Amino acid sequence: MKKLISFLSICLLFVSQINAQIDQLDSEIIKTNNGDLEIVFVAHGSLIFIYQDQHIYIDPSMRSGFSYDNMPKADLVIITHEHGDHYDPKTLEKIVTEDTKYISTQLVFDYLNKGEVMNNGDQADLFGFNITAVPAYNIERKRSNGKPFHAKGVGNGYVFTFGITKIYVAGDTEFIPEMKELEDIHIAFLPMNLPYTMKPEEVANAAKAFKPRILYPYHYGKTNTQELIDLMKDQQFTKVIIKKM
Repeated sequence: MKKLISFLSICLLFVSQINAQIDQLDSEIIKTNNGDLEIVFVAHGSLIFIYQDQHIYIDPSMRSGFSYDNMPKADLVIITHEHGDHYDPKTLEKIVTEDTKYISTQLVFDYLNKGEVMNNGDQADLFGFNITAVPAYNIERKRSNGKPFHAKGVGNGYVFTFGITKIYVAGDTEFIPEMKELEDIHIAFLPMNLPYTMKPEEVANAAKAFKPRILYPYHYGKTNTQELIDLMKDQQFTKVIIKKM
């Protein structure tokens, strides 16, 4: 009996450590017509969606500056592209189980050798929501060899549809023409760091083009977020919210 009590105590302690780790992160509850969605703001380009008791990790990487020790196990991992601050095998070891499902690009799949590949334009229904892969790439910003930091057709952004609530996680991208085709986006996560993605003016122009109700800049590093707030201050439709990431 004492051994059983000791074992249960250890289990409860472990669960409390997991809860303490995720509870230290900022989060928001979004009401959808299919139940609550909790968005957890981890760091850099890393997010967690908690929906219908499922933990959905987006681009988990310790290179974001967060350790992922004692975090809840992932039911689903979604990866936008292969760069180390978005795809990190060491982080995956901390959060995945044999039952964890993966959605990624072809290149990430080639490294992982597991999961489901989504190319730009593909859609899937799982865990009670819809996900659509959309383009994410550079137009102007390139490496010294002339190749873009993110080539067209290689990486993904994703549009998640929870009931009728649409959330756009852009991945690493500039303000590309395909953004103008987005419709009815409730929440948008747009990257804002040079030289890899966008400067505040470009993020503002993108938001003005497809008009999300809420804009969270992410992946912003040391970018001055006040610049974006100033650029968007006259936009009544879109609310800009800055989270520490």
